[in-house]
Amino acid sequence: MERANGSSSSSLQGNPTLGYLSPDQLEFFRRLLEREREALLCAADGTHANLKQFEPTPDPSDRASLEEDHSLELRVRDRERKHLHAIDQALMRIRDGSFGWCEESGDPIGVDRLLARPTATLSLEAQERHESLRKMKAGRCHA
Repeated sequence: MERANGSSSSSLQGNPTLGYLSPDQLEFFRRLLEREREALLCAADGTHANLKQFEPTPDPSDRASLEEDHSLELRVRDRERKHLHAIDQALMRIRDGSFGWCEESGDPIGVDRLLARPTATLSLEAQERHESLRKMKAGRCHA
């Protein structure tokens, strides 16, 4: 894909000197991702401690309520575990120079999108295409 300056997206990819993500911006995102990673790990430690303190109760409704609370907490932690993997992948992309570039098109993802979702691997346009395809496939399955 040609750019306004005549260079292709592949020659821009991962080269912050050509005006996309500067070393300072990459460092900002690295620190942001590492802080988020640390917060998720601390939350996981808290969950582990809470589950260890499980106190059985003879009252069935209290026990059911407590088990439901623990189940909800475990679902949240599972979602966070998946997000932790996405953070680790984003940190690897920062190290290898592919952070901020759409995996599908090779175009820049965009700083605004990365600020909103630093683990993004697709540009907004590519993400919208994927979601549209997913909706169409889901519609076919239910038809």
